[in-house]
Amino acid sequence: MMRFSQFLCLSFCAVTFAAVAAEDRPRARDIGLVVGTFPTGSHNAITDVAGVKVGHATIIEGEDIRTGVTAIIPGPGNLYTHPIPAWIHVGNGYGKLIGETQVRELGEIETPILLTCTLCVWSAANALKDWTYEQPGMGEHTVNPVVGETNDSRVNNMWADPVQREHVFAALANASDGPVEEGSVGAGTGTQAFAWKGGIGSSSRVLPESLGGYTVGVLVQTNYGGTLTMNGAPVGRELGRYSYRQQLEAIGEDDHQEDGSIMMVVATDAPLNARSLDRIAMRAMMGLARTGSFASNGSGDYVIAFSTDSGVRRPRSSDAPVATPELVNESMSPLFAATVEATEEAIYNAILRATTVTSSRGTLEAIPIKDLERILKKYKVLNWDEKISP
Repeated sequence: MMRFSQFLCLSFCAVTFAAVAAEDRPRARDIGLVVGTFPTGSHNAITDVAGVKVGHATIIEGEDIRTGVTAIIPGPGNLYTHPIPAWIHVGNGYGKLIGETQVRELGEIETPILLTCTLCVWSAANALKDWTYEQPGMGEHTVNPVVGETNDSRVNNMWADPVQREHVFAALANASDGPVEEGSVGAGTGTQAFAWKGGIGSSSRVLPESLGGYTVGVLVQTNYGGTLTMNGAPVGRELGRYSYRQQLEAIGEDDHQEDGSIMMVVATDAPLNARSLDRIAMRAMMGLARTGSFASNGSGDYVIAFSTDSGVRRPRSSDAPVATPELVNESMSPLFAATVEATEEAIYNAILRATTVTSSRGTLEAIPIKDLERILKKYKVLNWDEKISP
């Protein structure tokens, strides 16, 4: 049974937290932080890829529960009977990604993707299994739920197993193809980035028709360390939060976190097979690196990539060979560039949109926007789009 405080949070907390973020916290482009050269989609989010939906359930409960779950539905219809081409790239494998081996064996994904807290993955996967069996056309099959995580224990008591069936079902029910809520929501409620508050971020790129006209969308759940860099500007150094500062400056205790994790989900409507999606996924790591990550030993850095093109979506079983279209390797480079750009900007959006979160376990402070703008202006990295002719 849903606890009363959880019911209040699902119906109230997520809305009010999102409203605060929307009113007070900008996205990257709102302050002129433009990444790369390709244009964005209408939402500048993963939902610009046709068929993709995103939903959140945010859990704020008592003194020490600050977490949630984010659901990414990669396409319409029954994902089990008609799975979607996919791949999972492991940049650094310090994590608990449920369902990874089957996706890498078959090159397909057969459930929505969930993101949540580290010790919440098993309960979330069990709930996703239940949800999948309730979909039309399901029988008594085994199912491979895909659930990723990052560790939000700085402000969340993940040992209490706070994410339950009702939260997973709520996130899936809330999923829409509109603008994506970012920052301290859903799976990003209690996460960090570069010792500042992080969370959920998203971005997209649309290729010109001469390069195929395809869309690439990225969603991230940030929780990692390093030295924050934005469009090349040394933001982390300027703000005095960077990796190994304690050892370099002999300052005593330093709360900066080198270890941590990030989940990156890449969607595209380009007709790609699993091998090409693996190549796309590897490029997301390059976008991550641009922000200042070095994929530390204790960082779980995973990329889940999938194609929504209807022509490459095959039935689970067929007595005859199934022909599917696919881009040749020479056509992949623009998609690589779009993936790198969208990943980098999605991370910036996660950091900028995040609000300060406090619990009895600690506090994660939102990055100060005014100080950040001053630094970005100092290094002349804003409004780069105005220097490119249409």
